[in-house]
Amino acid sequence: MKPSKFIGLCALAALASGAPAQAELSSAEQRMTETVDAEMERTVSLLERVVNQNSGTRNVEGNRAVMAMLRPEFEALGFTVEIIDQDEVDRAGHFFARREGHPANRRILLIGHTDTVFEPDSAFQTFTRNGDRATGPGVVDDKGGVAVIIAALRAMHEAGTLEGANIVVALTGDEEDFGEPAAIGRRDLVEAGQWADIALGFEGLAIRDGQDMGTIARRSSNSWTLTTSGNQGHSSTIFSDWAGDGAIYEMARIISRFRSELPEPNLTFNVGLLAGGTTAELDEQALRAQATGKTNIIPPIAIARGDFRTLSQEQTDRVRARMREIVADHAPGTGAEILFDEGYPPMAPTAGNRALFDRLNSVNSDLGLPEMGLLDPALRGAADIAFVAEYTDALAGLGAAGEGSHGPAETIDLSVIPRQAKRAAILISRLAAEER
Repeated sequence: MKPSKFIGLCALAALASGAPAQAELSSAEQRMTETVDAEMERTVSLLERVVNQNSGTRNVEGNRAVMAMLRPEFEALGFTVEIIDQDEVDRAGHFFARREGHPANRRILLIGHTDTVFEPDSAFQTFTRNGDRATGPGVVDDKGGVAVIIAALRAMHEAGTLEGANIVVALTGDEEDFGEPAAIGRRDLVEAGQWADIALGFEGLAIRDGQDMGTIARRSSNSWTLTTSGNQGHSSTIFSDWAGDGAIYEMARIISRFRSELPEPNLTFNVGLLAGGTTAELDEQALRAQATGKTNIIPPIAIARGDFRTLSQEQTDRVRARMREIVADHAPGTGAEILFDEGYPPMAPTAGNRALFDRLNSVNSDLGLPEMGLLDPALRGAADIAFVAEYTDALAGLGAAGEGSHGPAETIDLSVIPRQAKRAAILISRLAAEER
């Protein structure tokens, strides 16, 4: 992992001033805030257009249509746009916009995504505005975040702070269900993370009890498939030396031990799908199960799917090892196998991430906004920023705000967009002007 430079920089700044910095906005920063406000309706209009274009993860053409809408927005700001093909993993690809500045300046990576969980067959397809509220598929997650990025970069362009800045904007087309293997599906994002000094994630801003919250950590998302087997026979012989416990009792034993033996801080685990009987199988996407059986037959097969979430890679590795141990300890006359899918890695809390968050709160102070608190990582899901957090300091939660994401009433609070865009524009401008 790259060593953080922020702690040293912040300490030097404090020593030089003799007190915590309380600088006011510069003239360029004031210009940025005015630009964000002046262009608010333009920002909402763009948001409406991209929300009304379906871009479910599996809708390749829909995602590419959104990317086509976004291309001129970035090119007008001096970015070079590339659509990176992902046909190898049956996904729409990624939208990368690059702006090369002074080689000595910090390199900033901005991360968002164009896809949503709502496929073309969803009944939820339209942006609907009611004053400062609007509903629509992906209006918060993450088309609202993309709107915040563009609003911030427009403000920087107007104020002249894009000049000299080294910025890559990475908008993935499959954040909700990335193309596997990750070595292909996340190759370009990881390379951008290795290039960057700082990564900023533009998924949703969390608000708790009226307070805006910062995110310096996100938990992983790891899926597993457990298959148990038993000796099929007459139910009257269950638990005998010959028949054993059967596949469903073996499944129940393992799941019960998961529940009693796995709990620890920052870990959650879930069983989301289960089937067993004389026959049991999952569909191609492992989203549906089909089973047959009779009450007088000992079941020879059971299948379960679930997930677990962790705060560090060490915790992920340890939990996987413990799950394998529990699975291997078979009940009489049974067998079991657990397989782990590729998942999202954790974005662990680090001193560098915390220093970035402190810089954000310095921006809040200069904008006259309340100090932000830190969000409990257990309240955040997995995200693309976790793929780069191993390589660079990272800060997430800089996108839009609202409620109901992933549901048929997903709603954005439009009044939060200017606040987030101003924060982002000033933070990016300050960081991008510093030497590496």
